[in-house]
Amino acid sequence: MQILPSLNQGGVERGTLEMAEAILAAGGRALVVSTGGVMVTRLKRMGADHIVLPVASKNPLRWPFIRRRLRQLMIDEGVDLVHVRSRAPAWITMAAARSIKVPVVSTIHGRFKAGNFVKRYYNSIMVRSDHIIAISRYIARLVKDQFPKVSKRITTIHRGVDINMFDPAKVSAQRVINAADHLGIPDHKKVVMLPARPSLWKGQLVTIEAMAKLNQKDTILVLVGALSGKASFQDRLTASISKYGLEGCVKLAPESQDMPAALMLADVVVMPSLTPEPFGRVAIEAQAMGRPVVAFNHGGAAESINPGDTGWLAEPGNVGSFAEAIAEALALKARDRKQFANRAREHIIANFSTDLMVSKTLRIYTKALKSALV
Repeated sequence: MQILPSLNQGGVERGTLEMAEAILAAGGRALVVSTGGVMVTRLKRMGADHIVLPVASKNPLRWPFIRRRLRQLMIDEGVDLVHVRSRAPAWITMAAARSIKVPVVSTIHGRFKAGNFVKRYYNSIMVRSDHIIAISRYIARLVKDQFPKVSKRITTIHRGVDINMFDPAKVSAQRVINAADHLGIPDHKKVVMLPARPSLWKGQLVTIEAMAKLNQKDTILVLVGALSGKASFQDRLTASISKYGLEGCVKLAPESQDMPAALMLADVVVMPSLTPEPFGRVAIEAQAMGRPVVAFNHGGAAESINPGDTGWLAEPGNVGSFAEAIAEALALKARDRKQFANRAREHIIANFSTDLMVSKTLRIYTKALKSALV
């Protein structure tokens, strides 16, 4: 049984579906408990079961009632193992599972921020499981810095990318044309692409400033997802574009409906998050598509990009360093770009595939189940 707040779009949700599919393929039964969401239909189509419970509640007064329902559900469904992926559901789940001796695995997807004792205590529920999974070495370090005693129970398992879906050989020319039309990308221009949700910490303003430093009129910056943001967010971007005189050189685009095809349009993919990414799926998706990636040298990006071989890591927060790295990526000759693409894809297949992620997680499940029998 996997438990998470909801099944809407996001890395946590995709990871849940990937594990459900792997559990089914291994001959198990996959149960997911959440408040629901747009990905429930996809989950059910693969043969997994979804049960709606208010496990996203952050009201401690409601937890005992929800916990009793969850405990009975575990008994009725014959649950052997619970995998919890968020703090509020963990507070509801942990005691219920412990009361019937069901082992618990937790995955920490985000940065632990403990500004005070209350926050630290709230975070601590995620490290009370039988085994802890961190989605990057960066996250593992943050957890161990706050909770040193968990070192023997924590394993880093990087997020994975579906290398069959993100495969340039399987993306047709028509899909690329459709993606270009959807995103509004003009022909005959080099493309710097920043695919991100509409949040300024993703580095859209930094990238606009970097484009001004590049001063390459034959290059366009495409901010994929920017048009999905609030009007105030778009106004900030538009003001910055005007400030640097980049009208016609920066494109605010909607979310992509076909990311593999969208990435095929990019000459360079950037991921300039202002603060460290817990992992950063964009970096591995772009590399799987053979696209050079430029990111700041912190967080998960520093673990998935090999500088000089599969991408560039710029000095965090340094716009000049970031612009210089983009310029180097844009300057790659055709032969060098092809070699770069081959190295990047091989790197992802060897280290960051979904198959690798799920196989490592299944081994953690097996370990937790064996320990529970001792």
